[in-house]
Amino acid sequence: MNLTIALDEDLLRRARALASRRGISLQALIRDHLRALVGVVPGEDAARELLDLMEREGGHSGGRRIGRDEAYEELL
Repeated sequence: MNLTIALDEDLLRRARALASRRGISLQALIRDHLRALVGVVPGEDAARELLDLMEREGGHSGGRRIGRDEAYEELL
């Protein structure tokens, strides 16, 4: 499906520059951002996000193994 949007020149220039720095097309930049906004993340992107989160946040178990019941305890 195609979509036409109106953007001011400065925004368009900056978006194109960002897409170029990321090595993707402007269309891909917009599509990826919309997917993230609505919660649709392709598998590879989801894996990358999880790895980034693990690097940033680290674990908090102190090396202790956590069982399944304990891991899901707060959700029940």
